[in-house]
Order: sequence, then structure tokens, then C-alpha cells
Amino acid sequence: MTQQHTPISGTGSTAEAHPEALPVIDLSLADGTREDRRRLHDELRAAATGVGFFQLVGHGVTPEETAALTGAMRAFFALPEADRLAVSNLNSPHYRGYTRTGDERTGGSQDWRDQLDIGAELPPHAPGTGEPPYWWLEGPNQWPAALPELRTAALGWIDHLGTVARRLLHELLAAIGARPDFYDDAFAGHPHLRLKLVRYPGTAPDGAGQGVGAHKDYGFITLLLQDSVGGLQVERPDGTFLDVPPLDGAFVVNLGELLEVATDGYLKATSHRVVSPPGARERYSVPFFYNPRLDAHIEPLDFPLAHHAPGATEDPANPLFADFGFNEWKGYTRAHPEVTRRHHAALA
Repeated sequence: MTQQHTPISGTGSTAEAHPEALPVIDLSLADGTREDRRRLHDELRAAATGVGFFQLVGHGVTPEETAALTGAMRAFFALPEADRLAVSNLNSPHYRGYTRTGDERTGGSQDWRDQLDIGAELPPHAPGTGEPPYWWLEGPNQWPAALPELRTAALGWIDHLGTVARRLLHELLAAIGARPDFYDDAFAGHPHLRLKLVRYPGTAPDGAGQGVGAHKDYGFITLLLQDSVGGLQVERPDGTFLDVPPLDGAFVVNLGELLEVATDGYLKATSHRVVSPPGARERYSVPFFYNPRLDAHIEPLDFPLAHHAPGATEDPANPLFADFGFNEWKGYTRAHPEVTRRHHAALA
């Protein structure tokens, strides 16, 4: 396989003061007075250049929409295992569908969770001669026949959160003095919007506490809906972890590595993990990933504060590419090795 793409490199990062709690930011301030917008931008800039995480309220997603999605999600995980395995991602060259507990890996270690991967509903794109392999990631979802309401709720969630995330990105770019629409072209057409419905079924039989291992998201913006159980932790500069208690009605927001690289480290992508709930207690969460088109080339952001950028974190084991699709392809082929072996052994 010939890859016509170039790694993006960075230079190190600086430590920030230890946060004791994530900031809470109200997106509805964007509709307010000039002072409201100034406050919003000040808070966004502080959060995005510091801890890289915050809680988002005022986003316009209703409790009814949330209840429809979480109810359908719990109904899915309550299905008999045979029904869940009928939509296994092992059936899908597009990495869509159900992953059994323990079959996904982060940092090479087993994650103790099961999940359903969903994306925008599109026709399959099998790469033609000369096309990059990441086009395999575009295609249809798998839906359990017994739960038609799941499709409606999940695709509606993708549409609504895509709108929320687009607005948030515009306000974030404005907050650092950049053109709000700087990356609109990268998201034009079919942006690569993904959703995971995730269940953490308690502690693994061997006692390991890795619900999902420490990692950074490699795209643009993640909006996470978590239930009341807790377990999400954000890494501090000294390597200790900050607990993120659930906040009713809020999304936990974190920035991805591409935004860090595009701003030369001015915006922060922060490592995070989930510690398994104790015993057999279950935890549910719904991460939504707002990412550009697979073939989007991510240009460095033009903004007036660039001279303050400390440099993006560099990890030789995790090179980042200017063409977004190669980052997404790398992530899925590593996280789901059995799907990769079954459908893409010649490409991985």
C-alpha cells in the first residue's frame, strides 16, 4: 500500500496549573449581549488552552431527545447476546456495529466495555485503484431489527450534535481570534461524524480497572453524554488524574489532537480514561465525534496568538497526518484488530 501523506510533527508542550474541576461553559451566551459573548470567548479560550476539557450547557439538546437516545441504548444492551452479535462489527468492512466486551483495545491493552459504533448513513465506499484505504470507513450502519427506534434516535442525535459542535467550533475559533469559518471547507459535504453507544459492565474478571485506557481523541471535538455513575478521568500535567463527576444536562467536551497540531499546541488535546465501575455495576456513555471529511487536508490555523503557541505534543508511536482520513484509519485498524484481519489484512 502506497500512502501519499505526510506526518505532522510538533515540539513539546508546557505544563498547566492543576485543575480541581472542569470549567462549566454556557453555549447559549453566544445568543446574548456583547458582554455575554466576550464572557463565552474568555471562558472557552481559558478551558481550551488549559485543561483541554470542559462541561457544556446551554447547547439546546432537550431532555426528551436525551431520554429517547438513552432509552434506546439501554434497550439495545438488554437484547439477548445473539441479537447483539447479529450486528457485530466483524460483519462490517466499515467498522460499524457491535463490539463485544473485551474486543476493543486502547494502547494495546484490553478495554472492558462493549459498544455499538454508528456513523452517518452512507452508501459503502470501497476504495478504487489509487484511492486511500480510509474510504472503507464510509458506509452503512448495522441496526437491530427489533429496535427501529434506535436508528431514529441515533441518527437524530448525530444530526443535532453535529449542529451543536459546528457552532461550538466557530465560537472556539473566534475566541482565539481566528476566522470562525476557517475549517468550514474541511467539513463540507460528508463530514465524518461518529457515535458510540457504550456500556461498561463493571470490573473485569481479572480485577483490571481499564474501562477504556488513557488516550487522546485524534480528531477535532468530542461531546460526551455520561450517566450518573461516573468513572471518567482527565490527566493532569503531572500524570495524576482528575475525576469528572457527571453534571445533569451537560456534555463533557474535549478537543482532539488535530486541533492541537493545527494550532501548534495552543489548543490542548488531553489524555483521558474511564475506570470501570466497581463490581457488577454498569455505566453507560455516548461519545460523539465531530470530525471533518475523510479526505480533508487540515491546514495550520491562522490566528493572531500563534506566537504564544508552545508546540504540539509529539508521540513517535502515534504520528498524526494532515489528511484526516489516515488518522481515522490508523485508529480503527489498531482498536479493532479482528475486524482489520478479517476485512483488510492486506492493507493494515
